[in-house]
Amino acid sequence: MAGTFRMKMVWTFALCAALSLCAAGAFTGCASGSKGKTGKKLIAVVTPSHDNPFFKAEADAAADEARKLGYDVLVNTHDDDAHKQDELFDMAIANGAAAIVLDNAGADASVAAVRKAKAAGVPSFLIDREINATGIAVAQIVSNNYQGASVGAQEFVRLLHEKGSYIELLGRESDTNAGIRTRGFHDVLDKYPDLKPVGKQSANWSQTEAFQKMETMLQANARIQGVIAGNDTMALGAAAALKASGVKALVVGFDGSPDVIAAIQAGDIQATVLQPAARIARLAVEQAHRYLTTGSTGVPEKQSIDCELVTRDNAAQFGVFARK
Repeated sequence: MAGTFRMKMVWTFALCAALSLCAAGAFTGCASGSKGKTGKKLIAVVTPSHDNPFFKAEADAAADEARKLGYDVLVNTHDDDAHKQDELFDMAIANGAAAIVLDNAGADASVAAVRKAKAAGVPSFLIDREINATGIAVAQIVSNNYQGASVGAQEFVRLLHEKGSYIELLGRESDTNAGIRTRGFHDVLDKYPDLKPVGKQSANWSQTEAFQKMETMLQANARIQGVIAGNDTMALGAAAALKASGVKALVVGFDGSPDVIAAIQAGDIQATVLQPAARIARLAVEQAHRYLTTGSTGVPEKQSIDCELVTRDNAAQFGVFARK
């Protein structure tokens, strides 16, 4: 009986020591993460659906960079569903992820998941979309959406020679970037009294929805001169609807997707604004590696990367959401 009691005391002491070490690791930010079957640490990459080439590009870039740095990678999509995102965070934590790279499912809805990961000793590195909190993610690296929207709007104005009627397609209303982009557009466009907005609807970043909504708006506004879209998938939908309706109008998008760059080269779309998704994703993984190995990224939490205008003159210089 005494032997059993002493054995229990030994196990209790060992467990307490292990928990103390784990807590110390979480406190310092140098959470080591458990190792998978290969003996490598794990980085989880969580993004919206890969049906959108932008999100696929950032997931692929993050995964490639993590593997180059010697990590195993777990890639999943939350489909802009905050509940599914919570489940994926639980999975990453349960699998002993050393870090999470996240393009989140909502600025407010994602705060709890990131905070939960931090409490479990798993640092989060956000890309593309910020959350409405600071101090719980290690990094929030985003495109400068306002700068990019301003650049795109200036090109739109130039192409229209400062006059004409136009339609705007907005992104998902719950996405912070959608609001930032439309503000950037209008801070430029509204300075020109001869530019007349005649239609404005959200197409939720969807090419199919953009096509349908453009068809409806064109029934009342068949003489428009331009369409400015909050992302490239909506720009593609708008261009297709214009072609189907026989309406000649220029289109400017936002993202710099390979499909739209090809459409620019073909003359079907006039311009887009490339946000460097691949570069941002790689930066997030590089900073995760630095944080895990040194305890610091060496840079501020909030980081903004400027976008680039893509036109027919320079389209050949760009690849998959980055310069070649």
